[in-house]
Amino acid sequence: MYAYQQQKTANRLHVVPDRKRASNVVIKHSKKKNNPVKDLFRMLVVFSFLAAFMYFVFPTSYGRLINNVFFQRAIPINTGEPANMAVKKWSKPVAADMYSIANPVTNYLSNDMFKNRLLLTPTIQKTHSEVTTMYHTNEMSGLKSQLEGLMAQYPMIKPAIYVWEYENGKFVDINGDSLYSAASIIKLPVLIRLFKSIEAKQMTIYDDMLLTDYYQSPGSGNLQYAQTGRKYSLDQLAKTMIQDSDNTSTNMIMAKLGGMDDINAGLRDWGISKTYVRTWLPDLTGTNKTTAKDMAKLLYNLDNPGFLNINSREYIIDYMSHVKNNRLIAADLGDGALFVHKTGDIGTMLGDAGIVYAQNGKKYIVVILANRPHNAPQGKDFIVKASSLIYKAIVGG
Repeated sequence: MYAYQQQKTANRLHVVPDRKRASNVVIKHSKKKNNPVKDLFRMLVVFSFLAAFMYFVFPTSYGRLINNVFFQRAIPINTGEPANMAVKKWSKPVAADMYSIANPVTNYLSNDMFKNRLLLTPTIQKTHSEVTTMYHTNEMSGLKSQLEGLMAQYPMIKPAIYVWEYENGKFVDINGDSLYSAASIIKLPVLIRLFKSIEAKQMTIYDDMLLTDYYQSPGSGNLQYAQTGRKYSLDQLAKTMIQDSDNTSTNMIMAKLGGMDDINAGLRDWGISKTYVRTWLPDLTGTNKTTAKDMAKLLYNLDNPGFLNINSREYIIDYMSHVKNNRLIAADLGDGALFVHKTGDIGTMLGDAGIVYAQNGKKYIVVILANRPHNAPQGKDFIVKASSLIYKAIVGG
């Protein structure tokens, strides 16, 4: 028994020192000192990277993210051209509708509005109907040279011109993809959106809207002076919107359709990528944008039975063939020519977009958007002369 106790005690004495040795090794390794030079170098590298990011990347990226996604504003692009010759170009806004993203159920709501929000009323599901693109053959180089010569005579006018001829697909494209203020030409996609909603049985052309002072808007049109409390049918409102370019009628129709978000959603659904609405009319600062080519696509698809039915087409052509402003493209067309169109006019931009039906059967689309010094009469002169050159080149005479 005594021997057993001695052995046990010896075993204890043997193990303890071993444990202490292991503990000392761990402590020794844990107390290994860091190299202060290396630590300083790492900190300098990290600080330099963050400083470079904040100085070079963050201001641009932050501005583009906020403007392009959340506010959907176009961003100016540096084209590298001399300032006195360049037509200002803009990036395409990111097609993000933040309200729709946050509230996806809005895709299935009624188009009726209250306080600029869609009412929670079920309606039929929206359908996708993309526009057809015109076929293109050869560019009319002779006509393009003539138009460029005319541009040289009006250096203060910065135009976008898009012409497309139905018979053989010949065309002229001068700055056709550049963004311009749409002015009242934006009423064309509003009109098309109205008839797309009528085709979807969301409303009828005979539906009434009550005129209130909430809708009355300054600028073009006489409905701003009309007595409030009177009802107007959508037919009446659409007619005055196009023929008189009435801003009050336009705002009433846009509200009926669901506001600016719905117009923009329709444009994206159709494949019209660069045109958008940002401001209720009048848009005197030119924040609603379009391109000459986008407007030409919409005009081309007025004849597309897969895009609009014949009923809608007849209404639209009737409205647009009775536009009262015939002082631009229509001013110097040949005898008997019919022009189906919509004009736009703000201080810094003057434009006209439509389809010419010549008496000899020739037919072509023409869109001219002209940036100009504020209210400069040279803008009108340029458009009239450009239209005359185009008509003579395609129709003759």
